[in-house]
Amino acid sequence: MEGAQGQASVVSGRFGLWAAVALTAVTASAVAMEWYAVAAVPFAAAVVLWALYHVESLVLAVVAITPLSVTLKESDFNVGLSLPGEVLLAGLTVFALVRFLHQGRLPWPILKQPLTWIILIQLAWMGVSVLFSEMPLVSFKAVLSRVWFLVPMYFMLGTAFEKPWARQLAFPLYTFSLAVAALWTLYVHSQYGFSKETSTWVMYPFYKEHTVYGMALAFVYPWSIWAAVRPQSLVMRFIHVGLWSLLTVALVFSYTRAAWLSLVAAGAVYLVFAWRISARQIAGIVLLVLGGLWVTQDQWMRIFTKNDTVSSDNFSEHIQSASNISTDASNLERLNRWASALRMWQDRPHTGWGLGTYQFQYAPFQHSSQLTIISTNGGDLGNAHSEYIGPLAELGWPGLLWVVLLIAVVYRTGARAYVRMPEGSDRTLVLLAMLGLTTYWVHGVLNNFLDMDKGAVLVWMSAALIAWAGRRTAQ
Repeated sequence: MEGAQGQASVVSGRFGLWAAVALTAVTASAVAMEWYAVAAVPFAAAVVLWALYHVESLVLAVVAITPLSVTLKESDFNVGLSLPGEVLLAGLTVFALVRFLHQGRLPWPILKQPLTWIILIQLAWMGVSVLFSEMPLVSFKAVLSRVWFLVPMYFMLGTAFEKPWARQLAFPLYTFSLAVAALWTLYVHSQYGFSKETSTWVMYPFYKEHTVYGMALAFVYPWSIWAAVRPQSLVMRFIHVGLWSLLTVALVFSYTRAAWLSLVAAGAVYLVFAWRISARQIAGIVLLVLGGLWVTQDQWMRIFTKNDTVSSDNFSEHIQSASNISTDASNLERLNRWASALRMWQDRPHTGWGLGTYQFQYAPFQHSSQLTIISTNGGDLGNAHSEYIGPLAELGWPGLLWVVLLIAVVYRTGARAYVRMPEGSDRTLVLLAMLGLTTYWVHGVLNNFLDMDKGAVLVWMSAALIAWAGRRTAQ
C-alpha cells in the first residue's frame, strides 16, 4: 500500500497540475513548430504512467491497437516498424526488463512449462545464428523484434491471463479492431468493383497485403462464430452476428485461398474435439491418408499439371487455381521460393544463412527454369513464403525442428488442458485458441507472418492463453 500511495503522490496535487500544464505547453509548441517527434512526448508520458499503474490493461490495449497500426512507406520516417503497435511492444519489453532489474522477480510458473522451454530454446538458437549469419546486423534486428513480440504477448500477457477479465477481452479486442480495418478495406475495395486484381493492396495501410489480412481474418473467425451463437442478450447477439457477417464478407473478398483452406482445417480440428476422437484414431487417419496419397501420387500429379485454371474474380475458379502448378504465377513463384530455400539449406544445413536474411540472399539460388513473371533478384518482394521452409534456410535444420516441436507442444498442452477443464467460457477459449492457431499453421505452409506484429500478436497471445490453461489444469 505504501508503494501505491507513493506512486499516486507523484501525479497528484500541485506536482501533477504543473506536469499537465508543462506537457500541454510542450505539445502545443511542438505542433505549432512542426516538431512532431517532440509532440509525442505527452503520449509517451501517458504510456509510462499507464504501465506503472496497470500494465496488464496496457498490454491488452496493444492487442487492440495492432490491427490498426500502420507501416509508413515512402516517407522520411520509414523505419520498417508498424506504428504505434511495435513501438509499444518494444517499450513494454524495456519496461519488463527495468521492472525485473528493480524487483528481481521472474514469472517462474510460466518459465517452468515445457512450452516456454521450447520458445526460449528456439529464441536462443536464433541468437546463436547471428554469429554465423551472412548479414549479422539484419539477423540481430530480426532476433530483437522476436524478443519484443514474445515478452509482452507471451510472458506479460501470460501473467495477465491469471485474471478472468483479461482472458475474456483478448480475442474481442483484436477482432473488433480488425473489423474497423475490414470496413475500411471493403470501402476502398468497393471503389474498384471488388476486383481480384485490387484485392492485394486495398487493405493498406493497416495490412501490407491480402495474405496477412486474410490470415488475421481466418484466425479470429472461429471466435466470431462462437461469439454470435453463445447465450447472450438480444443487443449483444445483434452486434456479434453483425461482426461475424462483416468478417465473412471481408474473408471472401480478401481472395486469400490459403485463408479459406485453413478454415477447413480448423473445422476438422473442431470435429476432433467435438467427436472426442483419440490420438490413436487421429494417427491412424493420418497414416491412412498419407498412404493413400503416396499410392495415388502419379494421378494427383497429372491432375495438378493439367490444371490450367488461374486465379480470378470467379470464386470457383479462384479456388480451383490453388492446385494449378503449371500456369498460375503465384503458385509457381512459391515453388521457386521453396526450391531456392532448400538449396540455401543444402549449402548451410546446420546454421543457415541467418534469421531475416532469406529475401536478401536467395536470388543466386534461383534456377532460370523456375523463374516466373513475378520473380525478382531484389530483396523487396517477401521471403520464403513458408513457416517451415523459411526457418530451414535461415536457421538450418534446428530451425525447422524447433518450429515442429513448438506446434506439437502447443497442441499437446492445449488438448490436455481442454480435456481436464470444466465446461465454461475458459475451456471454450482454449479450443478457440487452438482453432485459430490451426488456421495460422496451415496458412504457414504457404506464407509466414511471425516477423510481423499482425501475426505475432495473434500467435503468441494464443500460446499464452494455452500455457495459462496448462498451468491451471496442472495444479
